[in-house]
Amino acid sequence: MTTVTLAAEQAALDTGDTAWLLAATALVLLMTPGLALFYGGMVRTKSVLNMLMMSFVSIALVTVVWLAAGYSLAFGEDAAGGLIGGLEHLGMSGIGPDSVHGTVPTVLFATFQLTFAVITAALVSGAVADRAKFGAWLVFVPVWTLLVYVPVAHWTWGPGGWILDKLGALDFAGGLPVEITSGASGLALCLVLGPRLGFKKDAMRPHNLPMVVLGAGLLWFGWFGFNAGSALGANGLAAAVFLNTLAAGCTGLLGWLFVEQKRDGHATTLGAASGAVAGLVAITPSCGSVSLLGALVVGLAAGVVCSYAVGWKFRLNYDDSLDVVGVHLVGGVIGTLLIGVFAVDSMTGGPQGLLHGGGLGQLGRQLVAVAVVGAYAFLVTYGVGKAIDRVMGFRASEEQEHTGLDLTVHAETAYDHGVLGGHGGPITSSTPVPPAQKVKPQA
Repeated sequence: MTTVTLAAEQAALDTGDTAWLLAATALVLLMTPGLALFYGGMVRTKSVLNMLMMSFVSIALVTVVWLAAGYSLAFGEDAAGGLIGGLEHLGMSGIGPDSVHGTVPTVLFATFQLTFAVITAALVSGAVADRAKFGAWLVFVPVWTLLVYVPVAHWTWGPGGWILDKLGALDFAGGLPVEITSGASGLALCLVLGPRLGFKKDAMRPHNLPMVVLGAGLLWFGWFGFNAGSALGANGLAAAVFLNTLAAGCTGLLGWLFVEQKRDGHATTLGAASGAVAGLVAITPSCGSVSLLGALVVGLAAGVVCSYAVGWKFRLNYDDSLDVVGVHLVGGVIGTLLIGVFAVDSMTGGPQGLLHGGGLGQLGRQLVAVAVVGAYAFLVTYGVGKAIDRVMGFRASEEQEHTGLDLTVHAETAYDHGVLGGHGGPITSSTPVPPAQKVKPQA
């Protein structure tokens, strides 16, 4: 790097933008522990720790893969006609503390994008809760990140990516790479593994609703970094996106509760948490494209539609354990398509939706992006899942599933730490795990 170039890059650095993106990155990283609590509260007591572990280990696995090759392939210079980035930044090569992306350090931009990849992988775990082998999950996450998340991120946000540069579809903060990808992949993986024992027969209620609400609250808190941070600056756009995010979460919550009250005669705590998340999912792609009124409508639409969509699994016989399909896939599709209806040029800087004089063109572009990304994520994930299942088995044994993955896989229980199935004394590396058949199954 020449002295002149270095001076120009240093001059472009904005400390306010950098400070905001540092905070936003921390907020988005917090979303994955929040997701762990959200998912952990939704499963039965015998699989709580396994659910937490699937989220937490995703942080470590995706970070290693992203720094090794993921960032370069997603955000390196295009190397294949808009399909994938180059290899110039393998191992973060060529990126130092003085490198600048726009007005922020490149290393910070890369870390911010890393947190998106982390939570996307963790989201998929909700579709296969209670029955996936932990060892198989350790293999699945890095492979899936490189084959599914990274290419879609390049298509949507990378230099020369075909969705943005060639198609002209809009996605401000991740409806395509995060929500639709995780939802379509969750559907594929739950088909690979098959339904849980007792699906549609046994009650599989959340074991800890306060934990679910705490997790949802942390997700909502982190979502401000997720969406407003995607402005990559401390500016008016970030402020507008921040408010749109809050508004959509609120109307999503209210829409879900309205459906529950009308359909079932009561509004539930789980419904409130799920509705807020549905609204936040839908506003993720559209937060930088719609007005405040548009955001309110997007959130409401997601809350209403997703509250019905989570029941589709019982009709269509796919066991999406924690409603990744019903909330993230359906919510992501709603939010991405409604850009073509509600987009305003004051937010987008040009493109407008159908209701603002833009015609059907933008809606058509959004539809193409949704269809291609959804199909790609589903097909590749199905192939990866089948390959892992054939090589090492992806589904836990019937005995492990019946007893619970916490005890049989992790040698722990969530609410009796230090005592293992009546086996007194603290758990150590040498403590034998009692045979599964001697352990009384938990509710």
